[in-house]
Amino acid sequence: MPITPPRAAHLMASPDDVEAQFYEALREADLDKLMALWADDDEVFCVHPGGPRVVGQQAIRVAFEAVFASSGRIQAQPERVRRVHSIDSAVHNLVERIELQTSEGARTGFVVATNVYIKTAQGWRMVAHHASPGTAQETPEIVEAPSVLH
Repeated sequence: MPITPPRAAHLMASPDDVEAQFYEALREADLDKLMALWADDDEVFCVHPGGPRVVGQQAIRVAFEAVFASSGRIQAQPERVRRVHSIDSAVHNLVERIELQTSEGARTGFVVATNVYIKTAQGWRMVAHHASPGTAQETPEIVEAPSVLH
């Protein structure tokens, strides 16, 4: 299988920029745009809900190509994003609201996902996307109350 050269990615100034472009690429079913967001590293990985761990850019490309071929555009909207950032890395945990068209009409599903980003010479890039199996109801959240009041 020939390897498609990656499309030149825009300089992403923040992990939020990469995340916005990632979900836009899913909604547009734009494989080249989506792949341009990934770091140029052999160890990047992706786990689709209920699927295996997919490691490496080419394997990730093939996995998303299959998703787009079977589902088309993925109407995923990130919500309730929790962010942990450092100077050169970031982890975002969020709920993806997925809008699906079924034979019974429009349906909404929810997936909990974790996206990991690193800062590279080309700007911020994705190194991991891990999505859990979805649910029909919005995922409940247990949040610890702050122990120190400011």
